[in-house]
Amino acid sequence: MSESPSTLERTAARQLVEKYLRVKPGENVIVEAWTHTLAMSSAMVDEVRRAGGRALQVYEDDDAWWRAIDRKQAKHLGRLSDPEWAALTAADVYVQFWGPSDSARVEKTPEKDLDAWATGWVERWYTTARSRRLRGGRMTVGWVTDSRARHWGVSQERWREGLLRGCLADPKEMAATGKRLSRALSGTKSIRITHPNGTDFEVALAGTPARVYDGFPHPGDKSYRGSDMMANFPEGRLQVPLDPTTGEGRIVSNYPSYDDSWFPWAAYSGGSFEFSGGRMTAFSFEKGERAFAKRYAAGGPGKDRPGLLTIGLNPKIRNAPSFEPRERGCVQLVVGTNNVQGGAKSPNDTGSLTLAGSEISVDGIPIIRAGKVL
Repeated sequence: MSESPSTLERTAARQLVEKYLRVKPGENVIVEAWTHTLAMSSAMVDEVRRAGGRALQVYEDDDAWWRAIDRKQAKHLGRLSDPEWAALTAADVYVQFWGPSDSARVEKTPEKDLDAWATGWVERWYTTARSRRLRGGRMTVGWVTDSRARHWGVSQERWREGLLRGCLADPKEMAATGKRLSRALSGTKSIRITHPNGTDFEVALAGTPARVYDGFPHPGDKSYRGSDMMANFPEGRLQVPLDPTTGEGRIVSNYPSYDDSWFPWAAYSGGSFEFSGGRMTAFSFEKGERAFAKRYAAGGPGKDRPGLLTIGLNPKIRNAPSFEPRERGCVQLVVGTNNVQGGAKSPNDTGSLTLAGSEISVDGIPIIRAGKVL
């Protein structure tokens, strides 16, 4: 991949720096780069400087990273150097790109090695970042790699373009739409989702306020716990916990679904969940059913209960793999967990279905029709 940013990368970088991260003259900005993200990382550095910020690019070489894994020195990868900690304490803004690029090799790496890398620094990092009120964002374009695109059977270029175009959405507009939907859901007893494809599903809310992910970092808002203080780019969704004792009817997807974890990055399509008495009584998939059934069988108590509902807010995202739930008007039902933002049940990520073009009503009043937010 060329290290020269494309026009779309430069445009997306300018939007992120100016509208989302709101970099000011004189601010210190760290841009974390991996080998496969150098073009977009370069565009971000360029736009930080254009805004008058002071940029520090931190580069992680894929080959060097894997050599440490091969030498069984993953623990050293999880120990950030003193200069890195010093830079973090002086930073105002942080931009993180996902890596390494070889997801197929990641999946074959022993989980204990990955844990040693990923958990050695995380808690201290977020504690430090919050104390600094750091405005940070994760660049999910770093997920777009050769191996992952092959694994999912998608076009790498279309996927990358879709994520970059999603970064062109106006965060203020998404925030306003999210607040409007939040007000509509406040005090709601039940929500009903219908679609001509056979979807007719009704469920109650858990009574926890909806949370809006508008693309702005939220370092000063303690309701955005842990890693939620950082934004994801592109973003745009409202998420609300469901009452796990309710749920009647059927929901049928018209977009693919993906595991909400790194492993095994399985994808499913043509999905259908059926509920009765608050439990999922049947599921089916045109593609990926065996993988889903294996994951479901390994689940614990609550794996069959409605968990979370996500409504998309981003008007620029269109059929972007793994980011379909952020498309404006899309709805995603997650089964098996609802305590991500204050729900009652323990985590047990069973899976999800995503549906575009549906009608959603709260206590009988439509809030979305044919995918359009009313």
